[in-house]
Amino acid sequence: MTSLPGGSDHGGSTAEPHPLVCARCGTLADGPPPTTWTCSVEHGDRRFFCDTCSRDNLRAIEGRLDSSWW
Repeated sequence: MTSLPGGSDHGGSTAEPHPLVCARCGTLADGPPPTTWTCSVEHGDRRFFCDTCSRDNLRAIEGRLDSSWW
């Protein structure tokens, strides 16, 4: 699924935009996802991580990638 529940492709009204929050530390992003943030899909849920948490956990993030990504 590429859109939020209740979005226009489900026949409902467009969902109100929710503030983007880092899934690890709770930092709020102003506006759309910053290019320095990381997006991860875990158990079917999209999670965003701020640039600080992404940098602090880079080795763990890369360790989960298939070798074709490196």
